[in-house]
Amino acid sequence: MTPFQALIAFGIAAGLLTITPGLDTALILRTAAAEGWRRAAAVSVGIGLGCLVWGAAAAFGAGALLVASHAAYTILKWAGAAYLVWLGVNLLRKPRERFDAGAGEAPPSGGLGAALAKGLWNNLLNPKVGVFYVSFLPQFIPTGANPAAFGLLLAAIHVVMGLAWAGGLILATAPIAKALRKPGVVRWLDRVTGGVFVAFGVRIALERR
Repeated sequence: MTPFQALIAFGIAAGLLTITPGLDTALILRTAAAEGWRRAAAVSVGIGLGCLVWGAAAAFGAGALLVASHAAYTILKWAGAAYLVWLGVNLLRKPRERFDAGAGEAPPSGGLGAALAKGLWNNLLNPKVGVFYVSFLPQFIPTGANPAAFGLLLAAIHVVMGLAWAGGLILATAPIAKALRKPGVVRWLDRVTGGVFVAFGVRIALERR
């Protein structure tokens, strides 16, 4: 896989991951609806920083593995492929019927710094984010590329995508929240994402480094 192919493949997978409703989407929508766009923007920046931390950890970890042991990196590759297929199959078999943004009426507490910290810790303390980054990011590092540098680039791309999506969510809180509560929309997003994850997992498993 060339660097250009890796960027395209990662862009597709990360883009689908970004727009598929999850904890981050729920937190942004809930904050925008209950606390206003400024705090929702701060939460989004915090989430982005959390992703960057996990991405950096995955990038440097993959680089260390590749330098230290080809066998260890191969194990990580197969584990990542299996994880992607497992995620994809689950989404295909059991797509969600609805997504509840959970917009509450709780009054905001603290300033913008507190909102940013809320988004940051929401990601850093979520083990699923860490597992996903560690198993997902290294699979898109092409042969011959510097694993740490290219991994950081991929993480930064994902963060930019996330911030752009968060901006869209904040600007159109009501319409998007309403659409995400429609069973057909949620099922479609889950199935498309599941299919892409399975395809990437199989490709990664069969690809020779």
